[in-house]
Amino acid sequence: MSVLIYAENAGGKFKKSTFEAVSYARAIADQNNTGLIAISIGDVSADELNALAKYGAEKILNVSNAKLKNFVNQAYASVIAEAAKKQGADIVVLSNSFSGRGLAPRLGVKLDAGIVDGAVSLPDQSGGKFHVKKTAFSGKAFAMVELTSANKVIALTPNSYKIVETAKPAQVEDFSVETKESDFKAMLKEIVRSTDKVSLPDAEIVVSGGRGLKGPENWGMIEELADLLGAATACSKPVSDAGWRPHSEHVGQTGIAVSPNLYIAIGISGAIQHLAGISSSKVIVVINKDAEAPFFKVADYGIVGDAFEVVPKLIAAIKEHKTLA
Repeated sequence: MSVLIYAENAGGKFKKSTFEAVSYARAIADQNNTGLIAISIGDVSADELNALAKYGAEKILNVSNAKLKNFVNQAYASVIAEAAKKQGADIVVLSNSFSGRGLAPRLGVKLDAGIVDGAVSLPDQSGGKFHVKKTAFSGKAFAMVELTSANKVIALTPNSYKIVETAKPAQVEDFSVETKESDFKAMLKEIVRSTDKVSLPDAEIVVSGGRGLKGPENWGMIEELADLLGAATACSKPVSDAGWRPHSEHVGQTGIAVSPNLYIAIGISGAIQHLAGISSSKVIVVINKDAEAPFFKVADYGIVGDAFEVVPKLIAAIKEHKTLA
Protein backbone atom coordinates (compact mmCIF):
# COMPACT_ATOMS: atom_id res chain seq x y z
CA MET A 1 0.00 0.00 0.00
CA SER A 2 1.02 3.64 -0.30
CA VAL A 3 0.08 7.20 0.60
CA LEU A 4 -1.49 9.57 -1.95
CA ILE A 5 -1.29 13.36 -1.57
CA TYR A 6 -3.54 15.68 -3.59
CA ALA A 7 -1.34 18.64 -4.50
CA GLU A 8 -3.70 21.60 -4.84
CA ASN A 9 -2.62 24.46 -7.08
CA ALA A 10 -3.86 28.01 -7.56
CA GLY A 11 -3.48 29.34 -11.08
CA GLY A 12 -0.89 26.67 -11.88
CA LYS A 13 1.21 27.38 -8.78
CA PHE A 14 1.43 25.24 -5.64
CA LYS A 15 0.72 27.06 -2.40
CA LYS A 16 2.67 26.82 0.84
CA SER A 17 -0.14 24.72 2.33
CA THR A 18 0.41 22.17 -0.44
CA PHE A 19 4.07 21.74 0.48
CA GLU A 20 3.04 21.38 4.14
CA ALA A 21 0.62 18.62 3.14
CA VAL A 22 3.29 16.87 1.04
CA SER A 23 5.75 17.00 3.95
CA TYR A 24 3.04 15.67 6.28
CA ALA A 25 2.17 12.85 3.86
CA ARG A 26 5.87 12.00 3.51
CA ALA A 27 6.11 11.58 7.28
CA ILE A 28 3.04 9.29 7.29
CA ALA A 29 4.57 7.25 4.47
CA ASP A 30 7.77 6.90 6.51
CA GLN A 31 5.73 5.80 9.53
CA ASN A 32 4.34 2.97 7.41
CA ASN A 33 7.51 2.18 5.43
CA THR A 34 5.75 2.85 2.16
CA GLY A 35 5.90 5.20 -0.80
CA LEU A 36 4.37 8.63 -1.41
CA ILE A 37 2.53 9.46 -4.62
CA ALA A 38 1.35 12.98 -5.48
CA ILE A 39 -1.47 13.83 -7.86
CA SER A 40 -1.83 17.24 -9.50
CA ILE A 41 -4.90 18.26 -11.50
CA GLY A 42 -4.89 21.16 -13.96
CA ASP A 43 -2.33 23.05 -16.00
CA VAL A 44 0.89 22.95 -13.98
CA SER A 45 4.39 23.42 -15.40
CA ALA A 46 7.06 20.74 -15.25
CA ASP A 47 9.13 22.86 -12.85
CA GLU A 48 6.19 23.19 -10.47
CA LEU A 49 5.53 19.45 -10.59
CA ASN A 50 9.17 18.66 -9.92
CA ALA A 51 9.05 20.93 -6.87
CA LEU A 52 6.83 18.33 -5.19
CA ALA A 53 9.78 15.93 -5.22
CA LYS A 54 11.71 18.28 -2.92
CA TYR A 55 9.23 17.52 -0.15
CA GLY A 56 9.10 13.76 -0.50
CA ALA A 57 6.88 12.74 -3.42
CA GLU A 58 8.40 9.73 -5.19
CA LYS A 59 5.92 9.61 -8.05
CA ILE A 60 3.87 12.52 -9.42
CA LEU A 61 0.68 11.91 -11.39
CA ASN A 62 -0.08 14.80 -13.74
CA VAL A 63 -3.72 15.13 -14.79
CA SER A 64 -4.07 17.59 -17.66
CA ASN A 65 -7.61 17.73 -19.03
CA ALA A 66 -9.40 20.73 -20.55
CA LYS A 67 -12.57 19.89 -18.61
CA LEU A 68 -10.60 19.87 -15.35
CA LYS A 69 -8.76 23.15 -15.89
CA ASN A 70 -10.92 24.79 -13.21
CA PHE A 71 -11.83 23.16 -9.92
CA VAL A 72 -14.93 20.95 -10.09
CA ASN A 73 -15.62 19.32 -6.73
CA GLN A 74 -17.26 16.08 -7.80
CA ALA A 75 -15.04 15.55 -10.83
CA TYR A 76 -11.82 16.18 -8.91
CA ALA A 77 -12.97 13.76 -6.18
CA SER A 78 -13.60 11.08 -8.82
CA VAL A 79 -10.12 11.56 -10.31
CA ILE A 80 -8.37 11.44 -6.93
CA ALA A 81 -10.36 8.39 -5.82
CA GLU A 82 -9.57 6.57 -9.05
CA ALA A 83 -5.87 7.39 -8.63
CA ALA A 84 -5.95 6.04 -5.06
CA LYS A 85 -7.50 2.78 -6.26
CA LYS A 86 -5.12 2.32 -9.19
CA GLN A 87 -2.03 3.17 -7.11
CA GLY A 88 -3.10 1.03 -4.14
CA ALA A 89 -3.13 3.99 -1.76
CA ASP A 90 -4.94 3.35 1.51
CA ILE A 91 -4.23 6.83 2.96
CA VAL A 92 -5.15 10.02 1.08
CA VAL A 93 -3.86 13.36 2.38
CA LEU A 94 -4.95 16.83 1.29
CA SER A 95 -4.95 20.35 2.66
CA ASN A 96 -8.00 21.41 4.69
CA SER A 97 -8.51 24.38 2.38
CA PHE A 98 -11.76 25.57 0.81
CA SER A 99 -11.32 22.94 -1.91
CA GLY A 100 -10.12 20.28 0.52
CA ARG A 101 -13.18 20.66 2.75
CA GLY A 102 -15.36 19.87 -0.25
CA LEU A 103 -13.22 16.99 -1.49
CA ALA A 104 -12.65 15.09 1.77
CA PRO A 105 -16.24 13.87 2.37
CA ARG A 106 -16.66 12.92 -1.29
CA LEU A 107 -13.43 10.93 -1.18
CA GLY A 108 -14.66 9.26 2.00
CA VAL A 109 -17.77 8.01 0.19
CA LYS A 110 -15.95 6.95 -2.97
CA LEU A 111 -13.21 5.08 -1.06
CA ASP A 112 -15.38 3.85 1.82
CA ALA A 113 -12.88 5.64 4.05
CA GLY A 114 -12.86 7.19 7.49
CA ILE A 115 -12.17 10.94 7.48
CA VAL A 116 -10.31 13.36 9.71
CA ASP A 117 -10.68 17.00 8.70
CA GLY A 118 -8.68 19.73 10.38
CA ALA A 119 -5.81 17.44 11.40
CA VAL A 120 -3.03 19.23 13.30
CA SER A 121 -0.47 16.48 14.00
CA LEU A 122 0.85 13.21 12.67
CA PRO A 123 -1.20 10.05 13.33
CA ASP A 124 -0.39 8.09 16.47
CA GLN A 125 -0.21 4.48 15.27
CA SER A 126 1.00 2.89 18.49
CA GLY A 127 -0.67 -0.30 19.64
CA GLY A 128 -2.07 -1.00 16.20
CA LYS A 129 -4.45 1.97 16.48
CA PHE A 130 -4.71 4.97 14.15
CA HIS A 131 -5.42 8.16 16.10
CA VAL A 132 -5.30 11.67 14.63
CA LYS A 133 -5.51 14.94 16.57
CA LYS A 134 -7.82 17.54 15.02
CA THR A 135 -9.47 20.83 15.84
CA ALA A 136 -13.03 20.71 17.19
CA PHE A 137 -15.85 23.13 18.08
CA SER A 138 -14.69 25.77 15.59
CA GLY A 139 -11.13 25.61 16.89
CA LYS A 140 -12.04 26.00 20.58
CA ALA A 141 -10.83 22.46 21.42
CA PHE A 142 -8.98 19.43 20.08
CA ALA A 143 -10.29 15.92 19.53
CA MET A 144 -8.48 12.61 19.11
CA VAL A 145 -10.18 10.64 16.35
CA GLU A 146 -9.61 6.93 15.78
CA LEU A 147 -9.93 5.70 12.21
CA THR A 148 -10.76 2.00 12.00
CA SER A 149 -11.47 1.77 8.26
CA ALA A 150 -9.01 0.19 5.83
CA ASN A 151 -8.88 3.40 3.78
CA LYS A 152 -8.34 6.79 5.40
CA VAL A 153 -8.66 10.43 4.30
CA ILE A 154 -6.82 13.14 6.25
CA ALA A 155 -7.26 16.89 5.61
CA LEU A 156 -4.40 18.85 7.18
CA THR A 157 -4.99 22.29 8.74
CA PRO A 158 -2.76 24.89 6.98
CA ASN A 159 0.18 26.16 9.08
CA SER A 160 -0.06 23.20 11.46
CA TYR A 161 2.87 21.18 10.06
CA LYS A 162 6.35 22.27 9.05
CA ILE A 163 7.70 22.09 5.51
CA VAL A 164 10.47 19.50 5.30
CA GLU A 165 12.72 19.19 2.26
CA THR A 166 14.12 15.81 1.21
CA ALA A 167 16.55 14.74 -1.50
CA LYS A 168 14.46 11.93 -3.00
CA PRO A 169 14.03 11.95 -6.80
CA ALA A 170 10.60 11.59 -8.39
CA GLN A 171 9.17 10.50 -11.70
CA VAL A 172 6.36 12.44 -13.37
CA GLU A 173 3.68 10.45 -15.18
CA ASP A 174 0.67 11.58 -17.17
CA PHE A 175 -2.48 10.19 -15.58
CA SER A 176 -5.82 10.11 -17.34
CA VAL A 177 -9.21 9.11 -16.05
CA GLU A 178 -12.48 8.79 -17.96
CA THR A 179 -14.67 11.61 -16.68
CA LYS A 180 -18.45 11.20 -16.32
CA GLU A 181 -20.97 13.82 -17.32
CA SER A 182 -22.67 13.30 -13.96
CA ASP A 183 -19.54 14.75 -12.30
CA PHE A 184 -20.13 18.09 -14.02
CA LYS A 185 -23.70 18.84 -12.94
CA ALA A 186 -22.45 21.58 -10.61
CA MET A 187 -19.81 23.81 -12.14
CA LEU A 188 -17.68 26.60 -10.72
CA LYS A 189 -18.19 29.43 -13.21
CA GLU A 190 -15.61 31.93 -12.01
CA ILE A 191 -12.83 32.34 -9.45
CA VAL A 192 -11.81 35.87 -8.52
CA ARG A 193 -8.53 36.07 -6.64
CA SER A 194 -6.98 39.01 -4.81
CA THR A 195 -3.62 38.55 -6.48
CA ASP A 196 -2.06 41.56 -4.79
CA LYS A 197 -2.74 40.32 -1.27
CA VAL A 198 -1.57 37.47 0.93
CA SER A 199 -4.25 34.78 1.09
CA LEU A 200 -5.85 34.89 4.55
CA PRO A 201 -6.28 31.10 5.08
CA ASP A 202 -2.64 30.47 4.07
CA ALA A 203 -1.04 33.47 5.78
CA GLU A 204 1.75 32.91 8.29
CA ILE A 205 1.12 36.37 9.79
CA VAL A 206 -2.27 38.05 10.14
CA VAL A 207 -2.91 41.67 11.20
CA SER A 208 -6.52 42.08 12.29
CA GLY A 209 -8.55 45.13 13.28
CA GLY A 210 -11.75 45.68 15.21
CA ARG A 211 -14.19 48.40 16.19
CA GLY A 212 -11.42 50.08 18.15
CA LEU A 213 -10.21 51.48 14.81
CA LYS A 214 -13.37 53.70 14.87
CA GLY A 215 -13.92 53.68 11.12
CA PRO A 216 -12.76 52.46 7.68
CA GLU A 217 -10.81 55.67 7.15
CA ASN A 218 -8.31 54.49 9.80
CA TRP A 219 -7.49 51.18 8.14
CA GLY A 220 -4.43 52.56 6.42
CA MET A 221 -2.17 51.79 9.39
CA ILE A 222 -3.46 48.17 9.50
CA GLU A 223 -2.60 47.71 5.83
CA GLU A 224 0.77 49.44 6.22
CA LEU A 225 1.71 47.19 9.15
CA ALA A 226 0.58 44.12 7.21
CA ASP A 227 2.63 45.15 4.16
CA LEU A 228 5.74 45.61 6.28
CA LEU A 229 5.30 42.16 7.83
CA GLY A 230 4.24 40.37 4.64
CA ALA A 231 0.95 39.62 6.38
CA ALA A 232 -2.70 39.23 5.45
CA THR A 233 -5.29 41.65 6.78
CA ALA A 234 -8.38 40.52 8.69
CA CYS A 235 -11.17 41.97 10.82
CA SER A 236 -13.79 41.14 13.42
CA LYS A 237 -17.43 40.43 12.56
CA PRO A 238 -18.79 43.83 13.67
CA VAL A 239 -16.33 45.50 11.33
CA SER A 240 -17.41 43.48 8.28
CA ASP A 241 -21.10 43.83 9.27
CA ALA A 242 -20.66 47.60 9.35
CA GLY A 243 -19.20 47.52 5.86
CA TRP A 244 -15.81 48.85 6.92
CA ARG A 245 -14.07 45.80 5.46
CA PRO A 246 -15.15 43.02 3.06
CA HIS A 247 -16.70 39.88 4.52
CA SER A 248 -13.82 37.89 2.99
CA GLU A 249 -11.63 39.34 5.79
CA HIS A 250 -13.99 38.38 8.62
CA VAL A 251 -12.23 35.98 11.01
CA GLY A 252 -14.21 34.07 13.61
CA GLN A 253 -16.75 31.34 14.25
CA THR A 254 -18.99 32.43 11.38
CA GLY A 255 -16.13 33.67 9.21
CA ILE A 256 -12.73 32.27 8.27
CA ALA A 257 -10.77 30.16 10.74
CA VAL A 258 -7.03 30.88 10.61
CA SER A 259 -3.97 29.27 12.17
CA PRO A 260 -1.04 31.61 11.45
CA ASN A 261 2.30 31.62 13.20
CA LEU A 262 1.52 35.17 14.39
CA TYR A 263 -1.89 36.83 14.88
CA ILE A 264 -1.92 40.53 15.78
CA ALA A 265 -5.29 41.79 17.06
CA ILE A 266 -5.72 45.56 17.15
CA GLY A 267 -8.75 47.13 18.77
CA ILE A 268 -10.60 43.81 19.09
CA SER A 269 -12.20 42.95 22.43
CA GLY A 270 -11.96 39.19 21.93
CA ALA A 271 -15.52 37.84 21.99
CA ILE A 272 -15.76 34.04 22.11
CA GLN A 273 -17.02 33.96 18.51
CA HIS A 274 -13.86 35.71 17.32
CA LEU A 275 -11.56 33.57 19.46
CA ALA A 276 -13.09 30.45 17.92
CA GLY A 277 -11.59 31.38 14.58
CA ILE A 278 -8.07 32.24 15.72
CA SER A 279 -7.38 29.90 18.66
CA SER A 280 -5.05 27.71 16.57
CA SER A 281 -2.64 30.62 16.06
CA LYS A 282 0.83 29.85 17.40
CA VAL A 283 1.46 33.33 18.85
CA ILE A 284 -1.23 35.93 19.62
CA VAL A 285 -0.41 39.61 20.17
CA VAL A 286 -3.15 41.96 21.40
CA ILE A 287 -3.18 45.76 21.29
CA ASN A 288 -6.13 47.27 23.15
CA LYS A 289 -6.62 50.27 25.44
CA ASP A 290 -9.05 48.28 27.63
CA ALA A 291 -6.94 46.31 30.12
CA GLU A 292 -10.01 44.15 30.90
CA ALA A 293 -10.57 43.07 27.30
CA PRO A 294 -11.16 39.26 27.17
CA PHE A 295 -8.52 38.94 24.43
CA PHE A 296 -5.72 39.52 26.96
CA LYS A 297 -6.64 36.24 28.70
CA VAL A 298 -5.57 34.20 25.67
CA ALA A 299 -2.80 36.49 24.38
CA ASP A 300 0.86 35.48 24.43
CA TYR A 301 1.82 39.16 24.40
CA GLY A 302 -0.34 42.18 25.13
CA ILE A 303 0.00 45.95 24.93
CA VAL A 304 -2.45 48.06 26.90
CA GLY A 305 -2.60 51.28 24.94
CA ASP A 306 -4.37 53.34 22.31
CA ALA A 307 -3.97 51.72 18.88
CA PHE A 308 -3.57 55.17 17.30
CA GLU A 309 -0.44 55.71 19.41
CA VAL A 310 0.94 52.15 19.58
CA VAL A 311 0.61 51.05 15.93
CA PRO A 312 2.40 54.07 14.36
CA LYS A 313 5.29 53.54 16.80
CA LEU A 314 5.35 49.84 15.89
CA ILE A 315 5.40 50.70 12.19
CA ALA A 316 8.26 53.18 12.74
CA ALA A 317 10.26 50.60 14.70
CA ILE A 318 9.83 47.97 11.99
CA LYS A 319 10.90 50.42 9.28
CA GLU A 320 13.98 51.34 11.30
CA HIS A 321 14.83 47.67 11.81
CA LYS A 322 14.47 47.01 8.05
CA THR A 323 16.76 49.95 7.31
CA LEU A 324 19.45 48.63 9.64
CA ALA A 325 19.14 45.01 8.47
